[in-house]
Amino acid sequence: MAQAQNSWLDREKYPFTSNYFSVNSQKMHYINEGTGELILFVHGTPSWSFDWRKIIKDLRTDYQCVAIDHIGFGLSDKPKSYDYSTFNHSMSLEKFILEKGYKDITLVLHDFGGPIGFHFALRHPDLVKNIIVLNSWLWSSEGDQEYEKFVKILRSPILPFIYKYLNFSPRFILPKSYGDHKPDKKTLKHYIKPFTRASERNGPLAFAKSLLNDQDWFESLWQQRQLLKGKPVGFIWGMNDPIISPKNLEKFKFGFPRSSVFHLEDSGHFPQEEEPVKVIAAIRRLINK
Repeated sequence: MAQAQNSWLDREKYPFTSNYFSVNSQKMHYINEGTGELILFVHGTPSWSFDWRKIIKDLRTDYQCVAIDHIGFGLSDKPKSYDYSTFNHSMSLEKFILEKGYKDITLVLHDFGGPIGFHFALRHPDLVKNIIVLNSWLWSSEGDQEYEKFVKILRSPILPFIYKYLNFSPRFILPKSYGDHKPDKKTLKHYIKPFTRASERNGPLAFAKSLLNDQDWFESLWQQRQLLKGKPVGFIWGMNDPIISPKNLEKFKFGFPRSSVFHLEDSGHFPQEEEPVKVIAAIRRLINK
């Protein structure tokens, strides 16, 4: 993308070199900073590699830090007509990793990055060294009381309108998902501006629809978790998350009983934004365990 298109981007906040990878005839943006053992960051919605910036600025001194922007997010292409399904994002991640020849990967996964990254790990466990999860899930939520209430909103005919024409996800959901450490206006701008036009907002809308359409797929991933037996799994969890509650952490701990856990009591849904120093320390401890 031409720099003029990203005139809103604060290069002091995000001082990284942009790279692009071709997938499904689209340009997927990614950053590749530092050298050493590989850490691959996978974001959720409505975010992009920007939400890892504080972590990468520190870790790139000792590690090779790679962070992608899913198609439809961040600085990647945002075609009007595209398969924005969660499954397809995972297949794009797989293509990226395999063509780059990455191995001995530490996956750091957040939000929808959880099922996307776990799907890759289940298909290629030989390429994955560690898995670190921040506020995510990996199973069907059907039958869960909180989810069933949320389904009514997901099925509302108003949902596509507010997502596409009010930029609802970054403008309203994201800022309310934080815990005690609220984002300032300059930071929020970097989540809103990638979706300037209504035609660029199909990615977040598709993730919302995924919560309706992909519950069976999420559950299939959970049922395969034994394929990752022996892999070090760690959790860094914002306990003050109004989106994904701590009971999800408890289920993860049940499914991965030998995992290591770091609780961040004051953080909400974005620990990497809210308490980056603690997240950095936790990642370093988990990798060097």
